[in-house]
Amino acid sequence: ELKCTMKKHAEDVNVTFEDQQKINKFARNTNRMSELKDEIEAKKKSLQNLEDASDDLMMCEDDALLIPYQIGDVFISHSQEETQEMLEAAKEALQDEIKALEGRVSSIQGLLGDLKVQLYAKFGNNINLEADES
Repeated sequence: ELKCTMKKHAEDVNVTFEDQQKINKFARNTNRMSELKDEIEAKKKSLQNLEDASDDLMMCEDDALLIPYQIGDVFISHSQEETQEMLEAAKEALQDEIKALEGRVSSIQGLLGDLKVQLYAKFGNNINLEADES
């Protein structure tokens, strides 16, 4: 939850349309970054589940055993080796997705840093752009 407040009783600072656009952009990007971080966490949990499944599969003694692998709403049985390859491919895909999302978070953090500098330079202590930790 972002807190973006302006003090009314302090020194009067004129808020221009451009300033309001920057404040709005800051709020939108802060919310987007929060959504991306939630998405990263969800993907990391999925990755951990795939790693656990892969570890469990390695402990399987019977190479002839067919392993059910879910694709969409359907389970399809594959050999242990095929299933292991599918798990590895799924893990790599998730790792790539996580890396891409982290890159987006990083670029948003850079943008937010620039906007903070500009807004604090103009409004000083009259504006609060810090995340609300509640």
